[in-house]
Amino acid sequence: MFDNIAGRYDFLNHLLSINIDKLWRKKAIKILRPKKPEYILDVATGTADFAIECVALNPKEIIGIDLSAKMLAVGKVKVSDKNLEDLIALEKGDSENLPYKDNRFDAITVGFGVRNFENLKKGLSEMLRVLKPGGTLAVLEFSKPRVFPVKQLFSFYFHYVCPLIGKVFSKDDRAYTYLPESVESFPEGAVFASILEEVGFKAVQCKSLTFGISSIYIGEKP
Repeated sequence: MFDNIAGRYDFLNHLLSINIDKLWRKKAIKILRPKKPEYILDVATGTADFAIECVALNPKEIIGIDLSAKMLAVGKVKVSDKNLEDLIALEKGDSENLPYKDNRFDAITVGFGVRNFENLKKGLSEMLRVLKPGGTLAVLEFSKPRVFPVKQLFSFYFHYVCPLIGKVFSKDDRAYTYLPESVESFPEGAVFASILEEVGFKAVQCKSLTFGISSIYIGEKP
């Protein structure tokens, strides 16, 4: 599915979110800045937007990993256009079976990817494994607004407008129907925070963004 929509993915992301997704990533980077991470892994990197945003942290190395070869191909063009090949490496691989040694990274980012994990706890446990002790995980993910009228407007937009626009521009009937379905089934907020703690993260925080449309989850490896 992600291979099918790779060519229009960035355009639709920014269109459907009215570019607010860029601000959300910048907020996550701001949280990570005091940690001064040198080695960063961007899981479910897609077309590498989050990996490229991590350049602002002045690290020594950024690796982005994703299962979709075509999404990675789009990301590699973006990395090349910005002359970042020496800093950012994009690799094909499974987020639930990371091909990296224990205690490898200072920080891990995930932008709107954890809800796609087949086995959520396994994916989170893998990220904990490759983090260095004291390292930080920053997860950006959609959540469901609770406040009137944002809740009602968001529900209508997500379930009716997004699939229609996505179908027109991506030519994939399934992709943007899957989006609201995956958000509905994702264990957001306090539930997801408790799962992070269950797999071993500490100092877990959940920061709500834009009336609850999105959230940043922060966790540290003991």
